[in-house]
Amino acid sequence: MEGALLLVDGAVRRLGLDEAATYRGPGFLWIHLEGREEADLAFLKAQHDIPDVAASALAATETRPRCDRIDDGAIVNLRGPGDLDPEDSDRLVSIRFWVGRERVTSLSRRRLGATPDVVDLMAAGRILDSGDLIAAFARMISKELDPEVAALGDELDECETDLEPRNAYKLRSRIAHIRSQAIGYRRFVAPDRDALVTLAQLDFDWLAEDDRLHIREAADRFARMTEELEAVRERAALLHEQLTDMRGELIETRALLVAIVALIFLPLTFITGLFGMNVSDIPLSHGPHAFWGITIFCIVVALVTAAYFWLRRWIG
Repeated sequence: MEGALLLVDGAVRRLGLDEAATYRGPGFLWIHLEGREEADLAFLKAQHDIPDVAASALAATETRPRCDRIDDGAIVNLRGPGDLDPEDSDRLVSIRFWVGRERVTSLSRRRLGATPDVVDLMAAGRILDSGDLIAAFARMISKELDPEVAALGDELDECETDLEPRNAYKLRSRIAHIRSQAIGYRRFVAPDRDALVTLAQLDFDWLAEDDRLHIREAADRFARMTEELEAVRERAALLHEQLTDMRGELIETRALLVAIVALIFLPLTFITGLFGMNVSDIPLSHGPHAFWGITIFCIVVALVTAAYFWLRRWIG
């Protein structure tokens, strides 16, 4: 959605941006900009009810969740699931608000997943003022993000179930990807919580008690997701260490096996080399059964050496 919704006497109608920019009548007005670039700042600065600081904050290229009061209004930035930019490392889409008593201006560079749901709520008459709008966005964003965070924990559970030496190589990249996602979410989920907690504590008259309750509920959900993301990150690091240990143990086991085989064949190599010298007076060089005698002797030496390693529990 890009445009405006106006609520007057219980009826909601859509306005174009130009009409919304000049509207000064009664009712609650929500203006939303989406996917715009250079025109953003010009449009926002043309709105006399938006301070220059707020206009610059709304049109900023890089933002993180925050809540700052300016007179009787507030700058509120949140992050939630939406259409991601393949060239951007951020896992969540930003939406910025300038919240006034009867007018809210919002901007998002890319489509936020919660926006259509909030539009439907307002069209259904369930959003009546600024506090309802911000509370609705907080609820919808936390509701959409919760399953994504839970899915990371479930995927990590599957990795723990498959944690075996034969799966070590393919699990390393999977666990690293999960950990990277958890870090990307954690970067914005915790500030989302802090921004909502700050907003709920501000004494705006347009923020009703039920709005504060919904905002605190969303903040609690963000707090729980933050804790879960911390747990996922720590568990992923622990699994990575276990995989590294498994790989080290596997390498040590194979190296030990190679060393044992080499030690078994070392005396045999000495014996065959000794009797294979091209010099005169080699013992048994003309004996009719010399070859089989030396062969049986080598087999006995190999069996004795292997039995020694078995008794010492080097092999088994």
